[in-house]
Amino acid sequence: MSTSFNWSIVLDVGVGVGVLLVGLGVLIAMIALASTFKRLNRTLDTVDNQMESLGKPVTDTLTHVNGIAETADTAVARLSAVTSSLEQVAGAFAETTDMMKKAVTPSIVNVGATLTGVSTSLRRLFGQNHE
Repeated sequence: MSTSFNWSIVLDVGVGVGVLLVGLGVLIAMIALASTFKRLNRTLDTVDNQMESLGKPVTDTLTHVNGIAETADTAVARLSAVTSSLEQVAGAFAETTDMMKKAVTPSIVNVGATLTGVSTSLRRLFGQNHE
């Protein structure tokens, strides 16, 4: 009888041990991943609670800012209307001033000519003619 060593048993045991070690490695990795996910879940719960507690004040603040913006828009619109009205009044005032100048200027010239004539006549009448 020949006793020869059967290497297939060693190969089978080696593959089995290798698969066992790979399985243990995957198990350890999954346990580590599970603990990471647990910590992440707790962190997200904390963030959720913080966001929930901040939600109402932020909403109130944004509503207040929106109200201020709408008030500012309304004020700017009113100011624009007032500016437009003032521009129209200024234009009308400029036209009135121009018309008054055109109406008064010839009268002033006529009054000046009349005063010159009266002054000359009075000088001649009272004998103070310097010509």
